[in-house]
Amino acid sequence: MHTDPLLEDLMGQLGEFGKYQLKQHILHLLTAFLAGMHMLSLTFVAPTPQHRCFIKEIDLYNSTALAESPVFNASILAEYIPLKQNGELDSCRKFSSPFDNSTSMSCNGQFVYDKSIYLQSRVYEWDTVCENKWQRALIQSIYVFGVFNGALIAGALSDRFGRKRILCISAIFQFVFAMVGAFIPNYILYCASLFAYGFFGSGGAYVTGFVLSMELVDKKKRTYCGTAFSASFATGVCFVALWSYLIRDVTVLQVVFALHALLLFGHFWLIDESIRWLWSQGRIQEAVKIARKAARTNGRSFNNNYDSKYNAAALKMQSEDSITYGLSDLFKTPNIRFRAINTAFQWFSIALCFYGLAFNTGALPGDPYLVFFLAGFADLPGHLLVVLVVDKTGRRPLNAAFLLIGGVACVVTTFIPRGLIVTSIAMIAKIAMAGCFAVIYNYTAELFPTVIRNSAVGLCSMAARMGGMLTPQITLLDSLDKSIPTLVFGGVAIFAAFMGLFLPETLHKEMPQSLEDGENFGKGDTAFTSCCGGSNRSYGIDDLEQGQRLKK
Repeated sequence: MHTDPLLEDLMGQLGEFGKYQLKQHILHLLTAFLAGMHMLSLTFVAPTPQHRCFIKEIDLYNSTALAESPVFNASILAEYIPLKQNGELDSCRKFSSPFDNSTSMSCNGQFVYDKSIYLQSRVYEWDTVCENKWQRALIQSIYVFGVFNGALIAGALSDRFGRKRILCISAIFQFVFAMVGAFIPNYILYCASLFAYGFFGSGGAYVTGFVLSMELVDKKKRTYCGTAFSASFATGVCFVALWSYLIRDVTVLQVVFALHALLLFGHFWLIDESIRWLWSQGRIQEAVKIARKAARTNGRSFNNNYDSKYNAAALKMQSEDSITYGLSDLFKTPNIRFRAINTAFQWFSIALCFYGLAFNTGALPGDPYLVFFLAGFADLPGHLLVVLVVDKTGRRPLNAAFLLIGGVACVVTTFIPRGLIVTSIAMIAKIAMAGCFAVIYNYTAELFPTVIRNSAVGLCSMAARMGGMLTPQITLLDSLDKSIPTLVFGGVAIFAAFMGLFLPETLHKEMPQSLEDGENFGKGDTAFTSCCGGSNRSYGIDDLEQGQRLKK
């Protein structure tokens, strides 16, 4: 299957961005809004507050002294609980006897939680603290593992069966498992529901919605539409803080999050299949029908004289052997293979650093709801900056710059005492990582041909979820040294910035259509060949056609 210039001519009849593209794009954006809400909802569904061992002499009889003082008053509890070097109460140990502070013991599964901020938490139900804190980290990792599988499987399925069908099916199951999870008391079953929730929500619907938008709009508008997706995700994150602040009942909060999935139920009737995908499958008449509808909505005339040409293209494509493409095609040719691995690593690194900052906002000074909201809102300046400069600087240098800034900021925070300065630098890192996400989504969609584009985005999203899965586990290393997790996040981001310089630039290039287009696209183009005056030419559709003529 080779690129047909008729496809670009057909897409051109829609116009760059009219009422039709705007309506479809807004509907696609809802998948990003829900993904942002889902991805970080556990921050307030299962927060881990200050806690300590249950002390029978104090907690069982509720002494007068305790009633007049905070339950975590160190001066009262020092007789029963060891103090750390910084003067704070040990969260996981107590003295073996109140009259003997020479030996200590574990809490034996009995804990007291500070409920002054979080009235309810899934952590209270299962006591996932101290020696069991890995279970709390596992909850987040399992959710992201669901996203991991959803991005991979749904991406491949949508390349085979269509974007619209997979998005609509994902929307239904997303709602079902989100609602079921709110009422599950069992830890294992809850983890299973989170896996499915992530699979269909952030994995199936989000990735497919993004590809639908990228394949619909003109190349001049991809930056704005891709950035709008990232901004919509950030808006969903902000809504997590708002709803969690207003609703302190964890069950009701989870139901509210689940109900948002109803926003996607009308998509079966409201959104159209990707014209580019239909074309790549040889379904020319369907593609032309949707294009004609879009042109009419945009108030543009549709050149019906092209119908005969489109019909001829359909006959030609149907006469060729039917070929299906999938994930394995990303690794069959050297340039696409290197690009797929490198791009996947970019996503992995960005997600590792981004979620490392997002999941740990509770450790930053200040009100947790406000800090979380500001961390989500901080993504928006990063997205705005991308819109302003990405079409001037290009994708490659901006992606590398954001990764470098975010990585260095993470490393710097480990050498500064805890306080508002740390929070400010962490916000700078968050802005940079948000900018990375805004760039990398567009960049990836432009790097790969239509026939495997959703598989490529699915693979990269899968790599990002691997980063998200590892983030809670890496955070557990803070029991050895508080600085280790942040150093890991920053170091990986800095290395990814270097590797990103080997990807080709896609600014103002036509999106490749076939595998051959994709293999020839960007050959010899790296940041180093550009700086040294070497070849930085991106081979695209025109180059392929010229090459074919020369062969003849």
